[in-house]
Amino acid sequence: MAGNDRVSQIMTALDASAGNDISRATSPGGDWRQANGSNGVDVDKQSRTRPRTFPYFKYLPYNTEDQAERERNLNTCIKHLYIAVSAGDFAPGAVHWTREIRGWLSLKFDLPRDTRIKLAKLYYELALAPGLDYLVAERFASMFMVLTKRKHYLRPGKDLVLDWRPLFRELKMFILPSESGNSHPTNVKRNVRTLTKLCTFAQLYFDPQEIHAMFHEFLPFFSTSFSEGAYVVVGLLNLLLPTHPAPEDQIELQPQYYLPTFFHLWSLVNRSRLFDVHFVDILSRLARDSLSAKHVPFSQHGIFTGEQSSLIFTAVLRLLEIPVGQATSPYSSTVDLGAGLAIMLDRDQRKHPIAHHIARWIVMSLSPACLDNPDSILTKLEGLIQAVETFFHPSNSGSWTKTLSQLVYYLADFFVMRWNREHSGEMEVPEERKLNDTLKRRFVLCLRDVIFMGIFAKSGTAMNFSLSTLQSLAFLEPNLILPGALQRIYPAMQGLVEVHRTISSIRALHMLSKVMARTKGYRCHVTTVLGLALPGIDANDLEKTLHTLSYIQGVCYTVPFHDLTKEKRQELNGRCTRDGTETPMEEADTDTGLAMRWITGQVERLETQGGSIEINYDEELSDREEEMILRSSTTGLAEFLISFLGRVFTLLENLPDASRVRSGSPEENVVNTLPAAFTPLLAALSPELYDIALNKIADFVSNHVIHQARDAMAFICNAVVKINPEKALKRLLPDLIAGIHTEIDENGAGSTRTTGSEVLPRDRALVWDISLLSMCVVHVGDAVLAWKEELFDIALFMQEKCRGIPTVHVSNFIHHLLLNLTVTYTIDYCIYEKDELEAGLSTMSWGKIPDPKNLNLTWHTPSEQEIDFAVEIFQSQCNSAIEALSNLILPDSPIKRDGTGKDWSDEVSRNLVLLRLVMSGISVLFDSRYTEDGSADGQPSDQDNGADTEGVEDDAGLGEAEDEEVKPTFQYETGYPLARDGKNYQRIHQLRVSVGETLHRMHVFLVENQEDDVPCFNSLYNAYRSWFIDVGIERSAHVLDRVTRLLAADVHPFKFSGLRKEYPRPLLVRRANVYHLQRLRHNANPRPRTKLEKQLLLDLGQSSVSLYTEIRRTAQTAAESAVKCVLGARPLVIPPLLDALVKAIEENDYARIKGAMFSLLFGSLAKTISRDWRFTPTLIKAFIEVTGADKPSVQKLATNATFQIMDMGKALERMVILDQHAVEAISFAVSPEDEERVQAKVNQRRDYIKKKRTRIEDKKAQLSTELVELGRRSHWKKASRTAAIIINLGMRYDSIASEPMIDLVTKGSIDPHPSLRGLYAGALVAIFTLIQTRGITGHSYERFILGNEDLPDKISVPTKSEDPNWTEEYLASFAKPEAKYYVDFDYPGWLVWNKTMPAFLPNPPPIQFDDVEMGVREKIGKLLDRHWFSTYFAYMKQEPRDSGADRFRMSSAMMLTHAFELLFCGLTVATFEDIKDLTQSVYADGSDKHQHRATAEIMGALLSCAPDLKPDQRAEVWEYAFPIVRGIFKDGLTPENSSYWTTFLHVVLQSKDPRRCWPLVDWLASFRLDMDSNAAFKESSKIQLLQQCISDAGWHFQLEKPILEDFMQHLDHPYKGVREAMGQTIAGIHRTRYHESYRDVDSLIKAQREASSIGTRPYEPSEEYSTTITDVFERLEVWRQERPAGQQTPSSYTSGGKTVLLWLDSTLSSFECTQLVKFFPNVFMEQLLHMMDIKEDPELQSLAYHVFRHLPNIPHRVGEDEQFIAALIRIGRNATSWHQRLRILINIQVIYFRRLFLMSESQQQALFDCVAAMLEDIQLEVRLGAATTLSGMIRCSPIQLRTRTVEALKAKFTTMLQKNPLPRQRIPGTPTPEHNKLILVRHAAVLGLGALIQAFPYTSPPPAWLPDVLATLARKAAADPGMVGKSVKSVLADFKKTRQDTWHVDVKAFEPEQLEDLEGVLWKSYFA
Repeated sequence: MAGNDRVSQIMTALDASAGNDISRATSPGGDWRQANGSNGVDVDKQSRTRPRTFPYFKYLPYNTEDQAERERNLNTCIKHLYIAVSAGDFAPGAVHWTREIRGWLSLKFDLPRDTRIKLAKLYYELALAPGLDYLVAERFASMFMVLTKRKHYLRPGKDLVLDWRPLFRELKMFILPSESGNSHPTNVKRNVRTLTKLCTFAQLYFDPQEIHAMFHEFLPFFSTSFSEGAYVVVGLLNLLLPTHPAPEDQIELQPQYYLPTFFHLWSLVNRSRLFDVHFVDILSRLARDSLSAKHVPFSQHGIFTGEQSSLIFTAVLRLLEIPVGQATSPYSSTVDLGAGLAIMLDRDQRKHPIAHHIARWIVMSLSPACLDNPDSILTKLEGLIQAVETFFHPSNSGSWTKTLSQLVYYLADFFVMRWNREHSGEMEVPEERKLNDTLKRRFVLCLRDVIFMGIFAKSGTAMNFSLSTLQSLAFLEPNLILPGALQRIYPAMQGLVEVHRTISSIRALHMLSKVMARTKGYRCHVTTVLGLALPGIDANDLEKTLHTLSYIQGVCYTVPFHDLTKEKRQELNGRCTRDGTETPMEEADTDTGLAMRWITGQVERLETQGGSIEINYDEELSDREEEMILRSSTTGLAEFLISFLGRVFTLLENLPDASRVRSGSPEENVVNTLPAAFTPLLAALSPELYDIALNKIADFVSNHVIHQARDAMAFICNAVVKINPEKALKRLLPDLIAGIHTEIDENGAGSTRTTGSEVLPRDRALVWDISLLSMCVVHVGDAVLAWKEELFDIALFMQEKCRGIPTVHVSNFIHHLLLNLTVTYTIDYCIYEKDELEAGLSTMSWGKIPDPKNLNLTWHTPSEQEIDFAVEIFQSQCNSAIEALSNLILPDSPIKRDGTGKDWSDEVSRNLVLLRLVMSGISVLFDSRYTEDGSADGQPSDQDNGADTEGVEDDAGLGEAEDEEVKPTFQYETGYPLARDGKNYQRIHQLRVSVGETLHRMHVFLVENQEDDVPCFNSLYNAYRSWFIDVGIERSAHVLDRVTRLLAADVHPFKFSGLRKEYPRPLLVRRANVYHLQRLRHNANPRPRTKLEKQLLLDLGQSSVSLYTEIRRTAQTAAESAVKCVLGARPLVIPPLLDALVKAIEENDYARIKGAMFSLLFGSLAKTISRDWRFTPTLIKAFIEVTGADKPSVQKLATNATFQIMDMGKALERMVILDQHAVEAISFAVSPEDEERVQAKVNQRRDYIKKKRTRIEDKKAQLSTELVELGRRSHWKKASRTAAIIINLGMRYDSIASEPMIDLVTKGSIDPHPSLRGLYAGALVAIFTLIQTRGITGHSYERFILGNEDLPDKISVPTKSEDPNWTEEYLASFAKPEAKYYVDFDYPGWLVWNKTMPAFLPNPPPIQFDDVEMGVREKIGKLLDRHWFSTYFAYMKQEPRDSGADRFRMSSAMMLTHAFELLFCGLTVATFEDIKDLTQSVYADGSDKHQHRATAEIMGALLSCAPDLKPDQRAEVWEYAFPIVRGIFKDGLTPENSSYWTTFLHVVLQSKDPRRCWPLVDWLASFRLDMDSNAAFKESSKIQLLQQCISDAGWHFQLEKPILEDFMQHLDHPYKGVREAMGQTIAGIHRTRYHESYRDVDSLIKAQREASSIGTRPYEPSEEYSTTITDVFERLEVWRQERPAGQQTPSSYTSGGKTVLLWLDSTLSSFECTQLVKFFPNVFMEQLLHMMDIKEDPELQSLAYHVFRHLPNIPHRVGEDEQFIAALIRIGRNATSWHQRLRILINIQVIYFRRLFLMSESQQQALFDCVAAMLEDIQLEVRLGAATTLSGMIRCSPIQLRTRTVEALKAKFTTMLQKNPLPRQRIPGTPTPEHNKLILVRHAAVLGLGALIQAFPYTSPPPAWLPDVLATLARKAAADPGMVGKSVKSVLADFKKTRQDTWHVDVKAFEPEQLEDLEGVLWKSYFA
């Protein structure tokens, strides 16, 4: 290690000196490391910046290979990878070597850093290589993620810089299809999820220098006129923007330089959840990455400014979606619908929950600067938590519960991680930013209360999160958390409260066990709490039992169960008191007395002290006292142990029967948890206590038989024996063996066969003994050798005597014994090292954490005697079983095989089970390199020829010859115990062969004579499976997975973020054991197959198509496992299975069809078949035939497999484009003298692959021709399957498609069968698209896969962005019909101008087609005659089958567009005149909606292909189509057909320049309202079409002035439909008027920086807009005055009001809502309130209410809310109508909550005063509303404000009550005004005090001022008559109701007399 340390020092020195001041953009050349890193150590070879925590190799019980050998193997892998990639052999070649490298990495070998860099670059390149098959690319992508998984592998910017452009290029295909051209290469359809995941990993390594380039690339796409653009830009920024700090000297790359622009973009799209999520994500990553950069300025707000952090916190409040009063959600559901394709850029919400981003942002922005500042991230966090505090309470759960608990969990987790990493130096943070103790303390206090509520949550997830948080907080501040936790836990454990609180408490103790055992003072509580937890072990409540056991397990890992008073006292001699005399206190700790007294005192103290209790034992107790108390407390452990065992035994006696095995039932969980708890418990016991436990257990075992607890008891015995094998075996074995003899000889147990799976009562004792015995001898080491004779004899004895079920247990016993003897495993469970135990434990040993680098492990490695013993057992058992089986299949077998009894088959399966278990028991001794001739040959001699064995000449050129896996494999040392030339070695391998032969004989016999004997077959194939896979490691038992999972579960409570492997010693030991298993598993590579294996594989294949379901299933499972273990197994099994499938189809043998299809298509064979075209054609043809099978289960299988079969037909990779540098970088693995051989090999491989590809493609073409024929002739069901396959098979880039296929598809498009028609039409469109794509990509495949397209009409126009009037001129040009060029895209110039913009020529040159393309076009054209069109049109106007399909179908329109395009080129038989005729006949009289739909589709197609035609043809089309469309728009629209025409308009206009369809646009824009018309629908439908036109054209629509004027004059239109359409159109027009159009990206960023830290304010209303709005509202006011009150009929006021409301509603629920903010206070609010008062028109009322509730949800900027709040207060206090005052309250509460972080103190105060004053309102409803609002506001206020307000209000209301007493006697008659006023004042005071109480519904114990208030209410006002008294009673009752759970705590807050006062009020003693 010394060398390593040295290196790490050098490296840190380098980082410090040279790392920071060199710009990263240095030219390649001398790397900075060579300057001063050349002192003898090559830094690049160093693999990690951080040394490993756990020395894996050091702890193995055998010598491992050295680093050199590992690197040699790695280089071999890399060399082969290089060959494969260079030769273009991606799958299987490169994929195989990738898998090998992953295997190498998984063995914890260290990858040299420079190699890692080269590999990472290569895999990044491969994952994004154009032209690569997407499934293979996913493999490479995941390898890239493995290589960059941990941040410390490669330092960003220093080691690895990646280019973001390839990733952007791939993403563009998904999200900017208009940019990347219109076609996807079909064979490279990627999964967009993979790309976003790649971004997450690669983002770290993008160069900060590129930030600017990214802005220039992305920002021009931003546009809200077509809002998808905005979402795409933000999504891309989030995925690709590098957030690592840029070099210091470049100002324009520092965060604050571009953050204002971010905030500006954020404010451009308001009310959108997606935007909030994306921005919080980006900003939190910026915070994390800038934390360690010294040169990024850092304040109490982190790297942000105060304004920015307030805005982010406001967004956080929005994101938590906490319900406030009656408010609607802060998000508008319609805004995010505009995200469109940008949805693909979202991260996976489950893996990256929003709470994670929020917490990361907050914690990474904390620093000591927060402490002394009244406004900082920390105070805001405190404010946030206090605001939502009540939502944590269990009674208050809802959709927010999970997010909140997640948020707190991540907060604590990030804090702990940062704390630990800063302290270990792993995170280099400048000093002044490091977290310190004060900060830590405040942070913990902030989260403490909510967590104490959260751990009792109702939802399981929330409880898990809260418990983990509790653990993190206790780790940070034990003194703050533990007292509060204990305060809640003690009552719960003593059974004073509900059960669910007890369970939570036990779980909390489990999470706290590690911290408690290590913290002074609290560790004295451990033994007491343990004792209290015992009642949790309870057979009636298994869930509680589980948690209790886990808790005890957790304690045992950290606390030794040693009575410390009896340990050797090594500390006494070293530590006398100062004057040399011994203190008399010394002996006071020999019994539990001292501890008991102390604990009792502490518990009382916890009870009496309030909620914010804090106990600091460091100061209260001297070390000496504390140790004595601790020592005294350990004397009670023996008692604990005895009662614990007692409880467990009772539990076992009362366990219900476990119904099924592995059902996941609670009983089963308990049985599985017991051993996990027992092992550490027994290991922690001192020898004396261990003896007690051993005796108790042994007595129990020998005196009881509890059948259902058999497994549990066996596990417990196993745990006992593991800890001290000699002692325990001596105590247990004699009893068990004697028991077995007695049962068999005297009770006749196991003497007859049993039916079913139940164990007979007679046999139960025997099975109990055998099970215990077999668990006593597994994994306990060599102590069993002492009992060698006895064990051997008992095994033989039982095999002879037993029949029936017990036999399985006997075989199991032998299996266990063999495992114990032959496997290498750890036998070390102790918490301490041996020398520590010998020295004696002291109080210092509690919770001691071992150093993972210095452990001394005890392993069991098999010795000579053990191996001999094992081989002896193996031989005797195998031979007897083989002999028995051979006898049973003789004609005169000892047991008759007549069909009646099952004895024969019992006997057979028993022996097969025995064989299987014995084989897997000794599996570790089998050598995978053993061959039949008896030698163990090592590696194949021609190691390098591994890859050439594929014969190039023979027919195998179609597939992989043999299989892909004949390649060198790497074996590592695993301590194999046999000598390869010894006699044992030979013996066991020969026995294995003879077992295999026996199995084969059994198979043959059973198939012939007993083919329905399911149990025999099942045992047989299970034996087959074990025989194949259990070689070198017992794979059939999934050992590695199981052990890994168990370890992970046990480690979980000990994990803390940022700490490395601080686990108890037993867990570290188990980690070493797992590592040994990983090595074994790695060595179990596929092995060359022998003749015997070949025979057995064929047997399995034969039975995979058996008639019997059970047999088939077992055989298929066995076969699946077997082919993975033997090289070349798959091609061997496939042909017989294929033959079976073909034969079964001919005979309609459904069972076998299913068997064959399952085996071939649903396992690992499918992949081999799809690569191996010797088999594929047969399979595909057979598959199509299956369609005829008439059985639902077969059809279901076929449907599931269709996709796989279709995939087999896709084209192979023809060309993959890679960056040569990345590939050459890994050629270092090829040694110089090897270069020529390698080059030759590359070429040879390349040629082979080319040949193979050509052959396969020929086969595909041939198959395609056959299938086309088949599709012609067959039944529709078969034809539809065929069609699906042909599409993939028959279309190729080079030849497009064959003539018969074109024929079939074109004619098929008018096939009478609907689903066939759809399939064929889809294929025809695909052919058209392919032709077009080929034309655009210049007929070159390379340009095709690069997506490099050349549209003949696309040009790039320079923009004159310097000219200040440029934007205006540009927009004005859209108002004239003629144009030099068309601008189809919406984004150029919306946010910023680029130097050029893409545009299109009006009269484009046609696409140039070459001969192939023309040929196909002509062929199709010949088939498109008048008959084709008329048939197609006729199908179009058929009524669709389901109503869902009744809409404008894009597919028909696309098909016709392509067909018309051919027609106008003169290639079709039909002419335009024909089309006109046919269209006329389709439309006919237009009375039926289906006629309209068909006509709309035809017109859409005609107008869509018009732009690409020659000018005269285009004119002809418009002259024909426009009059028809105009006619229909004028008079033909009806409610049932208008949706088709709206879609038609969308198709013709969307993302096209409005000037392309000028006649339509112009005609629609000329629409004016006709006030005389009474055809409301006609008017409204025209407006809707106009609105569609405006929203499609966006900000390019320039004809809006006259339309708006017209609408404004007629706001009060009488018809509802027209009003709605008008309102939305007005909003739509105004929405699209806004654009920013900055000169370029730089001036945008500059403008935002100069404006403020959050950029400029968008959507400032223009002069004319403001006047419009005020005019409209003035007109409304006039109309309102004109309308007589109570008028029932509609008036101008009600009609106009509704139009305006609809317009406002549409605007307010959209992203430009902030446009209206300045009109809220004076223009809108009072009008809205007036409208809500018109009872005669409920529609108007509800609309107004709806709009009114939007107001407080609209984001105001800081300071903009002043007038709004002033207006709220003004109306609330002065409005004449009480309804208005009441409604104002709703908004006050909402705006107060939403703007918690943005309001000034004075505003908050003003709102409080207003609401408090409204408590004295004369109207009762308003008073009650004000009370609820007040309590809500108090509840969410920050703490200083809250305390101030509460004090003030409490004083105010109490004096009000006291100053206004009720008169003594009631005055009869009507109450006087004075009396009324008095009651009103009293009611106000009562409500005010009530509001204070209700503001803290869950705070437990209640705040100090609260009891007093309650008592005042009870004394002063409870007796009032009427509403006052009622209010008091309801307040008191509520108070009690919300505190049911915690009453035992809360009651202590009251004085006795206060309680008496309260009791007097509510008649029954509620408060006792």
